[in-house]
Amino acid sequence: MIEVKNLFKSYDGEYVLNDVSARFEQGKCNLIIGRSGSGKTVLLKSIAGLIEVDEGEIWYDDLQFSHLNTQSRQLIRKEMGVLFQGAALFDSLTVEENVLFPLDMFTAQSKKEKLDRANFCLERVRVTGSNHLFPAELSGGMKKRVAIARAIALNPKYLLCDEPNSGLDPETGIVIDNLIRDLTEEFNMTTIVNSHDMNSVLEIGDKVIFIYRGCLCWEGSREEILRTDNEALNNFVFATNMAKQIKNQ
Repeated sequence: MIEVKNLFKSYDGEYVLNDVSARFEQGKCNLIIGRSGSGKTVLLKSIAGLIEVDEGEIWYDDLQFSHLNTQSRQLIRKEMGVLFQGAALFDSLTVEENVLFPLDMFTAQSKKEKLDRANFCLERVRVTGSNHLFPAELSGGMKKRVAIARAIALNPKYLLCDEPNSGLDPETGIVIDNLIRDLTEEFNMTTIVNSHDMNSVLEIGDKVIFIYRGCLCWEGSREEILRTDNEALNNFVFATNMAKQIKNQ
């Protein structure tokens, strides 16, 4: 479980996060949605410790992450997998070396143990026979799969995903969504997905929070989102679906 309490973050005197509180549940896909500039990316990066908030608390289970020193935070980061937007693979490393990277950095396992784990993760995301390819030789969907394999290499308790479907066609996006959902359930992770894709919301959104102008404007399940009378959320959903329809015409 991850919980944020009364988070505030401002830039140049304007609040990007304004008193945001939310609980992200274990074993479920928790989605953060909102328009560009709404504050959802700042929220996810704050949870990951990539941005320091001005006020508020961030809890990983019973540990208050926001108040820990660097060394103590490092222990939590070993249990945290992060899937960056665009995959963010190291271009100069092979697929195998990319997945081995966190194992080399954070474990004292033998070379064979690390290689076995890397191969297990690649097989789990259905990427086999590509160990010695470089990222430039992969499709966008394959890059995302390898990035997921790297994110789960340390068998994390927490998985943070920033726009995992960015740059993918709708069919491949659904495959990535289903993979994230299956891994979340299989390893009982607390998964947080930052997205503007309503397909993702309706496919895997066990819990959804809607950020609007830096505030938590709505929260509920993917079933409830279709019955809400929240005007800002309905405008977001309608605009998103209209954009997809126009694009596909």
